[in-house]
Amino acid sequence: MRNIARRHAVCVAMNRSWIGIVAGVLAAIAITSAMDAAGAAAFSALPLMALLALFWYSGRFSAAEIGFVWGESLRPYVLSVIYPLAVIGAITGVAAATHAIGRSPAPHHGYAWLNLLLITGVTVPVALVTEEGFFRGWLWAALQRVGQGKAATVALTAAIFALWHWSAVVLPTGFNPPIAQVPIFMINAALLGIIWGLLRLRSGSVIVSSVSHGVWNGLAYTLFGFGTHVGMLGVTNTAIYGPEVGVLGLAINAIAAAVLWRWPFDKL
Repeated sequence: MRNIARRHAVCVAMNRSWIGIVAGVLAAIAITSAMDAAGAAAFSALPLMALLALFWYSGRFSAAEIGFVWGESLRPYVLSVIYPLAVIGAITGVAAATHAIGRSPAPHHGYAWLNLLLITGVTVPVALVTEEGFFRGWLWAALQRVGQGKAATVALTAAIFALWHWSAVVLPTGFNPPIAQVPIFMINAALLGIIWGLLRLRSGSVIVSSVSHGVWNGLAYTLFGFGTHVGMLGVTNTAIYGPEVGVLGLAINAIAAAVLWRWPFDKL
Protein backbone atom coordinates (compact mmCIF):
# COMPACT_ATOMS: atom_id res chain seq x y z
CA MET A 1 0.00 0.00 0.00
CA ARG A 2 2.80 2.38 0.85
CA ASN A 3 4.47 1.70 -2.49
CA ILE A 4 1.21 2.38 -4.32
CA ALA A 5 0.72 5.64 -2.43
CA ARG A 6 4.30 6.66 -3.14
CA ARG A 7 3.93 5.96 -6.86
CA HIS A 8 0.68 7.92 -6.92
CA ALA A 9 2.38 10.88 -5.26
CA VAL A 10 5.20 10.75 -7.83
CA CYS A 11 2.70 10.68 -10.71
CA VAL A 12 0.82 13.66 -9.29
CA ALA A 13 4.08 15.59 -8.90
CA MET A 14 5.10 14.74 -12.47
CA ASN A 15 1.74 15.87 -13.85
CA ARG A 16 2.02 19.15 -11.97
CA SER A 17 5.54 19.61 -13.33
CA TRP A 18 4.30 19.12 -16.91
CA ILE A 19 1.51 21.62 -16.29
CA GLY A 20 4.11 24.11 -15.09
CA ILE A 21 6.24 23.50 -18.18
CA VAL A 22 3.33 24.00 -20.57
CA ALA A 23 2.18 27.10 -18.69
CA GLY A 24 5.67 28.61 -18.77
CA VAL A 25 6.17 27.97 -22.47
CA LEU A 26 2.72 29.31 -23.44
CA ALA A 27 3.23 32.39 -21.28
CA ALA A 28 6.59 33.12 -22.91
CA ILE A 29 5.25 32.75 -26.45
CA ALA A 30 2.05 34.70 -25.74
CA ILE A 31 3.74 37.65 -23.99
CA THR A 32 6.48 38.01 -26.59
CA SER A 33 3.99 37.71 -29.46
CA ALA A 34 1.77 40.39 -27.92
CA MET A 35 4.72 42.75 -27.47
CA ASP A 36 5.91 42.15 -31.04
CA ALA A 37 2.39 42.85 -32.31
CA ALA A 38 2.25 46.06 -30.27
CA GLY A 39 5.48 47.40 -31.76
CA ALA A 40 7.65 46.66 -28.72
CA ALA A 41 9.86 44.06 -30.39
CA ALA A 42 13.04 45.68 -29.06
CA PHE A 43 11.97 44.71 -25.55
CA SER A 44 9.94 41.55 -26.18
CA ALA A 45 12.58 39.18 -24.81
CA LEU A 46 12.76 40.96 -21.45
CA PRO A 47 9.64 39.30 -19.94
CA LEU A 48 11.60 36.04 -20.09
CA MET A 49 13.68 37.42 -17.23
CA ALA A 50 10.61 37.67 -15.00
CA LEU A 51 9.34 34.25 -16.10
CA LEU A 52 12.77 32.74 -15.41
CA ALA A 53 12.79 34.18 -11.89
CA LEU A 54 9.19 33.09 -11.23
CA PHE A 55 9.57 29.47 -12.36
CA TRP A 56 13.06 29.13 -10.90
CA TYR A 57 11.74 30.17 -7.50
CA SER A 58 8.50 28.19 -7.67
CA GLY A 59 10.32 25.05 -8.81
CA ARG A 60 13.00 25.36 -6.14
CA PHE A 61 15.74 24.64 -8.66
CA SER A 62 19.38 24.97 -7.70
CA ALA A 63 21.77 27.21 -9.62
CA ALA A 64 23.51 24.11 -10.96
CA GLU A 65 20.23 22.67 -12.29
CA ILE A 66 19.49 25.93 -14.11
CA GLY A 67 23.06 26.04 -15.43
CA PHE A 68 24.14 29.21 -13.64
CA VAL A 69 27.63 27.83 -13.05
CA TRP A 70 30.94 28.58 -14.72
CA GLY A 71 31.78 25.01 -15.74
CA GLU A 72 34.89 23.01 -15.03
CA SER A 73 37.25 24.27 -17.76
CA LEU A 74 37.80 26.94 -20.41
CA ARG A 75 37.48 24.47 -23.30
CA PRO A 76 33.71 24.88 -23.74
CA TYR A 77 34.11 28.68 -23.78
CA VAL A 78 36.74 28.41 -26.51
CA LEU A 79 34.40 26.20 -28.54
CA SER A 80 31.51 28.58 -27.94
CA VAL A 81 33.49 31.31 -29.72
CA ILE A 82 35.03 29.08 -32.40
CA TYR A 83 31.61 27.84 -33.56
CA PRO A 84 30.15 31.22 -34.69
CA LEU A 85 33.52 32.36 -36.02
CA ALA A 86 33.84 29.20 -38.12
CA VAL A 87 30.28 29.18 -39.47
CA ILE A 88 29.99 32.86 -40.29
CA GLY A 89 33.60 32.89 -41.51
CA ALA A 90 32.77 30.08 -43.93
CA ILE A 91 29.70 31.91 -45.21
CA THR A 92 31.74 35.08 -45.66
CA GLY A 93 34.39 33.15 -47.57
CA VAL A 94 31.83 31.67 -49.95
CA ALA A 95 30.22 35.08 -50.43
CA ALA A 96 33.60 36.58 -51.29
CA ALA A 97 34.46 33.74 -53.67
CA THR A 98 31.17 34.16 -55.53
CA HIS A 99 31.46 37.97 -55.67
CA ALA A 100 28.39 38.52 -53.52
CA ILE A 101 30.10 41.03 -51.22
CA GLY A 102 29.77 44.75 -51.69
CA ARG A 103 27.23 44.85 -54.48
CA SER A 104 25.23 47.47 -52.61
CA PRO A 105 26.50 50.06 -50.16
CA ALA A 106 26.24 49.15 -46.49
CA PRO A 107 25.98 52.28 -44.33
CA HIS A 108 27.96 53.12 -41.20
CA HIS A 109 31.05 51.06 -42.06
CA GLY A 110 33.10 53.20 -39.73
CA TYR A 111 31.03 52.00 -36.78
CA ALA A 112 30.74 48.37 -37.84
CA TRP A 113 33.36 46.91 -35.53
CA LEU A 114 32.11 49.00 -32.65
CA ASN A 115 28.62 47.65 -33.36
CA LEU A 116 29.96 44.11 -33.40
CA LEU A 117 31.56 44.51 -29.99
CA LEU A 118 28.51 46.29 -28.64
CA ILE A 119 26.00 43.70 -29.86
CA THR A 120 28.17 40.85 -28.58
CA GLY A 121 28.86 42.49 -25.23
CA VAL A 122 25.20 43.33 -24.62
CA THR A 123 23.78 40.04 -25.88
CA VAL A 124 25.83 37.80 -23.59
CA PRO A 125 24.45 39.09 -20.24
CA VAL A 126 20.98 39.80 -21.66
CA ALA A 127 20.68 36.34 -23.23
CA LEU A 128 21.89 34.79 -19.97
CA VAL A 129 18.84 36.10 -18.08
CA THR A 130 16.34 35.93 -20.98
CA GLU A 131 16.58 33.48 -23.91
CA GLU A 132 19.38 31.26 -22.64
CA GLY A 133 18.31 31.46 -19.01
CA PHE A 134 14.70 30.63 -19.82
CA PHE A 135 15.03 27.98 -22.54
CA ARG A 136 18.35 26.32 -21.70
CA GLY A 137 18.12 27.21 -18.03
CA TRP A 138 14.68 26.82 -16.45
CA LEU A 139 12.99 24.85 -19.27
CA TRP A 140 16.03 22.56 -19.49
CA ALA A 141 15.98 21.92 -15.73
CA ALA A 142 12.20 21.38 -15.72
CA LEU A 143 12.39 18.80 -18.53
CA GLN A 144 15.18 16.99 -16.74
CA ARG A 145 13.10 16.89 -13.58
CA VAL A 146 10.19 15.17 -15.32
CA GLY A 147 12.54 12.50 -16.62
CA GLN A 148 13.40 13.60 -20.14
CA GLY A 149 16.69 12.22 -21.43
CA LYS A 150 19.56 14.34 -22.67
CA ALA A 151 18.71 14.03 -26.37
CA ALA A 152 15.03 14.76 -25.76
CA THR A 153 15.90 17.79 -23.62
CA VAL A 154 18.16 19.23 -26.31
CA ALA A 155 15.55 18.61 -29.01
CA LEU A 156 12.56 19.93 -27.06
CA THR A 157 14.28 23.10 -25.85
CA ALA A 158 15.51 23.77 -29.40
CA ALA A 159 12.05 23.28 -30.92
CA ILE A 160 10.37 25.53 -28.35
CA PHE A 161 13.15 28.12 -28.71
CA ALA A 162 12.46 28.23 -32.47
CA LEU A 163 8.68 28.43 -31.97
CA TRP A 164 9.13 31.36 -29.58
CA HIS A 165 10.75 33.31 -32.44
CA TRP A 166 7.75 33.04 -34.78
CA SER A 167 6.40 36.53 -34.08
CA ALA A 168 9.78 38.19 -34.66
CA VAL A 169 9.86 37.02 -38.28
CA VAL A 170 6.14 36.99 -39.14
CA LEU A 171 4.84 40.17 -37.52
CA PRO A 172 6.09 43.61 -38.66
CA THR A 173 8.93 43.90 -36.14
CA GLY A 174 11.66 45.32 -38.38
CA PHE A 175 13.52 42.02 -38.16
CA ASN A 176 11.16 40.02 -40.34
CA PRO A 177 12.72 38.69 -43.60
CA PRO A 178 10.79 38.02 -46.83
CA ILE A 179 8.05 35.47 -46.13
CA ALA A 180 9.75 32.85 -48.30
CA GLN A 181 12.74 32.89 -45.92
CA VAL A 182 10.67 32.38 -42.77
CA PRO A 183 10.70 28.54 -42.93
CA ILE A 184 14.49 28.58 -43.33
CA PHE A 185 14.82 30.91 -40.35
CA MET A 186 12.60 28.70 -38.16
CA ILE A 187 14.59 25.56 -39.02
CA ASN A 188 17.84 27.46 -38.50
CA ALA A 189 16.61 28.74 -35.13
CA ALA A 190 16.00 25.14 -34.11
CA LEU A 191 19.51 24.18 -35.28
CA LEU A 192 20.98 27.06 -33.30
CA GLY A 193 18.96 25.85 -30.33
CA ILE A 194 20.42 22.37 -30.75
CA ILE A 195 23.97 23.71 -31.01
CA TRP A 196 23.64 25.97 -27.96
CA GLY A 197 21.87 23.14 -26.16
CA LEU A 198 24.80 20.83 -26.85
CA LEU A 199 27.20 23.46 -25.54
CA ARG A 200 25.08 23.71 -22.39
CA LEU A 201 24.84 19.91 -22.11
CA ARG A 202 28.55 19.24 -22.44
CA SER A 203 29.62 22.11 -20.16
CA GLY A 204 26.77 22.07 -17.66
CA SER A 205 26.70 25.87 -17.98
CA VAL A 206 24.19 28.19 -19.59
CA ILE A 207 26.89 30.87 -19.45
CA VAL A 208 28.76 28.99 -22.18
CA SER A 209 25.75 28.99 -24.51
CA SER A 210 25.18 32.68 -23.73
CA VAL A 211 28.71 33.53 -24.86
CA SER A 212 28.17 31.68 -28.13
CA HIS A 213 24.77 33.36 -28.56
CA GLY A 214 26.35 36.77 -28.09
CA VAL A 215 29.20 36.19 -30.53
CA TRP A 216 26.78 34.77 -33.11
CA ASN A 217 24.47 37.79 -32.91
CA GLY A 218 27.37 40.23 -33.07
CA LEU A 219 28.86 38.65 -36.17
CA ALA A 220 25.64 37.78 -38.00
CA TYR A 221 23.86 41.11 -37.56
CA THR A 222 26.92 43.31 -38.07
CA LEU A 223 28.26 41.55 -41.15
CA PHE A 224 25.03 40.43 -42.82
CA GLY A 225 22.35 42.67 -41.30
CA PHE A 226 18.83 41.58 -40.43
CA GLY A 227 15.40 41.90 -42.02
CA THR A 228 15.73 44.50 -44.79
CA HIS A 229 18.85 46.07 -43.26
CA VAL A 230 22.08 45.40 -45.17
CA GLY A 231 25.13 44.56 -43.08
CA MET A 232 28.73 45.67 -43.24
CA LEU A 233 29.58 43.27 -46.09
CA GLY A 234 26.91 44.68 -48.37
CA VAL A 235 25.47 41.23 -49.11
CA THR A 236 21.93 41.60 -50.45
CA ASN A 237 21.25 37.99 -51.48
CA THR A 238 20.34 36.86 -47.97
CA ALA A 239 18.25 33.98 -49.32
CA ILE A 240 21.57 32.30 -50.10
CA TYR A 241 24.11 33.91 -47.77
CA GLY A 242 22.15 35.02 -44.71
CA PRO A 243 23.53 33.16 -41.67
CA GLU A 244 20.01 32.80 -40.22
CA VAL A 245 17.72 33.12 -43.25
CA GLY A 246 19.88 31.69 -46.04
CA VAL A 247 20.28 28.14 -47.30
CA LEU A 248 24.06 28.31 -46.88
CA GLY A 249 23.76 29.17 -43.19
CA LEU A 250 21.18 26.40 -42.79
CA ALA A 251 23.46 23.82 -44.39
CA ILE A 252 26.57 24.76 -42.40
CA ASN A 253 24.64 24.93 -39.12
CA ALA A 254 23.24 21.47 -39.81
CA ILE A 255 26.78 20.16 -40.25
CA ALA A 256 27.93 21.94 -37.08
CA ALA A 257 25.03 20.46 -35.10
CA ALA A 258 25.83 16.95 -36.36
CA VAL A 259 29.51 17.32 -35.50
CA LEU A 260 28.82 18.64 -32.01
CA TRP A 261 26.26 15.89 -31.39
CA ARG A 262 28.80 13.15 -32.07
CA TRP A 263 32.10 14.77 -31.04
CA PRO A 264 32.64 15.10 -27.29
CA PHE A 265 34.53 18.07 -25.88
CA ASP A 266 37.48 16.02 -24.72
CA LYS A 267 38.20 15.13 -28.34
CA LEU A 268 38.34 18.79 -29.45
